[in-house]
Amino acid sequence: MLRRLLLTAAASATAALTAVPSASAGTPAPPPAASLLPTAAPAPPAAAPVGLSSLYTAARGGMEPAAMPPPARPEDSGDKLTVTVQDAGSGADGTYELGCHPAGGSHPRPAEACDLLDGNTTWGKDLFAPVPPSALCTMQYGGPATAHVTGTWAGRPVDARYDRTNGCEISRWNTMVPFLPDLMS
Repeated sequence: MLRRLLLTAAASATAALTAVPSASAGTPAPPPAASLLPTAAPAPPAAAPVGLSSLYTAARGGMEPAAMPPPARPEDSGDKLTVTVQDAGSGADGTYELGCHPAGGSHPRPAEACDLLDGNTTWGKDLFAPVPPSALCTMQYGGPATAHVTGTWAGRPVDARYDRTNGCEISRWNTMVPFLPDLMS
């Protein structure tokens, strides 16, 4: 496309120069200067902005390999969390690693946990935010279970604590099942 545009512009300039009458009315105009005729694609300037050299390559009709990012490695994934659960009983206590994209780790239900986290991740909202201090919560006790979550999710650091000391905290815990163990049964 750019090559066609450059050739069209050069042809238009050539036509305009040949159509200009010469100083003497009876003599034909001299042929255009050789430097005005397209002979080869221009070379990109030495300090071309990134991406501009590919436009020059396209204008020349040549194909240069595009720079490709390196393949993703599991250890480079930004979505890795460590969950430490205590006092939950029934075999739920322990420390679990969870990696997403792809799902894996020592978490007992990695695919379901990653699906839950992905489905509840919203731009501009902290998925792991604590209950606001001004929240009005029911005075009920859901047990001594606690969870501590650390790591990185959606490019942001995570350091969140969960417990079941009142209705708000119980609800917050339950919205994170199966990422956190299901203690409702």
